[in-house]
Amino acid sequence: MSLKTILLSVVILLILAGGVVYYLAGQEPGPLVTINGPSVMGSTSATFDASVEMMGTRLTRLEASLEQAGKRFPVFSLASPGEAHFVQETPERMRVTRAMASSQFGGLKDGMARLVITAERTVLFGLRRAEATVSRDVKVRLAPPTITVVSTKHYVKVGGAEMIVYRVAPPDVASGVQVGDRYYPGFPAAGVAGTKSSDPTLRLAFFALAFDQDVSTRMTLVARDEAGNTVVADFDHKTFPGKFAKSRVPIDDGFFGRVVPPILQATPELKMPMATPEQRLAAFLAINSDVRRKNAQQIEAIAKGSAPEMLWHGPFFRMARAASAAVFADHRTYMYGDREVDRQVHLGVDLASIRGAEVTAANAGRVLYAGYLGIYGNCVIIDHGMGLQSMYAHLSAAEVEKGDNVKGGEKIGRSGMTGLAAGDHVHFTTLLAGRPVNPVEWWDPHWIADRIDRKLVEAGLIAGAPNETAAAAERKPAPPRAKAKPKPKPRPPAKPRRKR
Repeated sequence: MSLKTILLSVVILLILAGGVVYYLAGQEPGPLVTINGPSVMGSTSATFDASVEMMGTRLTRLEASLEQAGKRFPVFSLASPGEAHFVQETPERMRVTRAMASSQFGGLKDGMARLVITAERTVLFGLRRAEATVSRDVKVRLAPPTITVVSTKHYVKVGGAEMIVYRVAPPDVASGVQVGDRYYPGFPAAGVAGTKSSDPTLRLAFFALAFDQDVSTRMTLVARDEAGNTVVADFDHKTFPGKFAKSRVPIDDGFFGRVVPPILQATPELKMPMATPEQRLAAFLAINSDVRRKNAQQIEAIAKGSAPEMLWHGPFFRMARAASAAVFADHRTYMYGDREVDRQVHLGVDLASIRGAEVTAANAGRVLYAGYLGIYGNCVIIDHGMGLQSMYAHLSAAEVEKGDNVKGGEKIGRSGMTGLAAGDHVHFTTLLAGRPVNPVEWWDPHWIADRIDRKLVEAGLIAGAPNETAAAAERKPAPPRAKAKPKPKPRPPAKPRRKR
């Protein structure tokens, strides 16, 4: 074989090898693209969010577009990134975000669209390009929700509660009542026991004007869909001021020695010395403030497990044969000798009877919590559904467990003096969205009939007239009372005295 033939063969083999390499380079995968968002887009801005792994080469192209019904709307281009933000998450991975508003996509309509991203990187020393295309469905919701108020005559007192019935469309949006900086979620009206309505847009919400809010606090209905479209609607209401008691609570070293150690033991993150009276006072003040605040947050978190159904009916039971030892929203000043050392608000009613008195459920529901809870000691929280709970604190023992279904009047424990309790009693309160409201209202059959039953009847959710529901509420049997002591027999009439 001649040298010329050999050289020609080598050239041909090199050309073939180069072709194979060039072809195989073209089969290399493109950049690894991950779409982080959005999955839904509303009338307000959404955020285009994608991550790209360049696989050890250079990114030459990155383009994103929104496609719907044959139309293509540019979202992002690496060639003209505009106000996009770039973050180098790793040496190989870059994240790109950019605000996108529906106003920049003329012709975009409610429905489904598709976000398409194409990325390209260099391969074979820049001689070829490897491309990858990924896509994701995006729900487009441009029209905001609508709210229509159904119920009338909403009256709420500072520290008290109310209920509203309304319609929201579409029915899958989140809605509720905003009272200042506090939100109370609404629930489907289908959760009312025995309801006759099948309207999926009908909602009801319990809400409150908290003890520390002003009568001028703004109250609105609010609805927000998954795309962020929000609508706010006013409703007719009247607010009334609350009058709250003020009291002085004497505390001493003996009280600290009894109540502080168990709470510190149950609060391991609060490590405080107890050797001197001043140290015990400091520990008490930390419990009365910091632990009290933490317990309030815990109760709000527990209350988020409320059922979407109304589990209760009629007025709530008040503990039998019990005197009110303290009232709701009592503004307390704590006195250590002649020193004012703290101020707190008592957010419940203290009911005192005999030592270890039987404690019963104020109404039907499901136990959300049963255990030790800081300043409240042994505590039971019963969910009555739709954001409403009742709480029983300072118990000597709880006789129910989380998840138990209870009936109104059913025994749940015994009174005690656990937690920050000076004597044997039950701290009872009602909660809306985990926040205390005056329980006295919930004991009142006329309040239940007017603020709740009347609105349910007028909305067609339950049968009957408001005056009939009030009468039925008053006929509801109360827990058994102790037998009355027999009256003493009358004495025989005295004989008339003789005149002298």
